[in-house]
Amino acid sequence: MKYFFTIIMLMTSFAAMAQNGKATTVKKTFNRTTTISQVINADPSIVWALLTNGADFSRWNSTIVSIEGDIQKGEKIKLKSTLDPSRTFKLKVKEMVPDQTLIWGDAMGKRTYTLEKSDSGTLFKMEEKIGGFMFPLFANKIPSFDESFEQFTADLKKEAETIAKSN
Repeated sequence: MKYFFTIIMLMTSFAAMAQNGKATTVKKTFNRTTTISQVINADPSIVWALLTNGADFSRWNSTIVSIEGDIQKGEKIKLKSTLDPSRTFKLKVKEMVPDQTLIWGDAMGKRTYTLEKSDSGTLFKMEEKIGGFMFPLFANKIPSFDESFEQFTADLKKEAETIAKSN
């Protein structure tokens, strides 16, 4: 029973942290998952418009060097990140539900953006899971995403709330 309460306390702590704009990463042998969530005081449509305008990403998002291509279901995009500006990630937009869900990825992983309408605007969630059978061979060469996720989320929050205030 003591073990059960410890797990509940840990889960509650992680849930509170995750909604505070702090990233958490769970590492396993064959994959790694980084998550973050944040309440943004703006309508989901404003957040969605920012997330789906690839050409404008680098203006408001300091973690993105560039995104080429249309962020539309089935389309391919080319993303350059500040984590490794010399590398271009070729990703496919796998799912889009306007104002709710955006998923893109490649053979090694996928990033999921989720928007939920809340009393104060939007609960934004971002998760990236990377891995596969060969993951243990190169996992130590992939930098942590935590700081980048936190900056991405802070940039998104700032821009969306600025737009919301001007409307």
